[in-house]
Amino acid sequence: MSTKEKVREKVNIKELMGLNNEIIVYNDDVNTFDHVIETLIRVCDHTPEQAEQCSLIIHYNGKCTVKTGPYDKLKPQCTKLLAAGLNAEIV
Repeated sequence: MSTKEKVREKVNIKELMGLNNEIIVYNDDVNTFDHVIETLIRVCDHTPEQAEQCSLIIHYNGKCTVKTGPYDKLKPQCTKLLAAGLNAEIV
C-alpha cells in the first residue's frame, strides 16, 4: 500500500516574489569568449570558472541564466551587460 502525505510549508511572499527574476544572456556572433567571461566577472561578480562555464553554455545552448535575484538588483547589472555589447534581458 502506498501512503500519500500532504505537506504544508509556510513561504514568505517577499522571498517567493523576490527571487523570480533572472538575467539571461543570449549567444551572438560578435562577442568573443574572453569578452563575455571578463564582462561576467566584472558585472555579475562571477568567479573565472563560473564565467567560463556560462560562456560555454551560452555558446552551445544559445542562452544562459547568469544571475538571479530581485529585479531592483538585477536591473543595473543587466544595463551594464547591455552597455558591454552582450545580448541580455531580465525575465
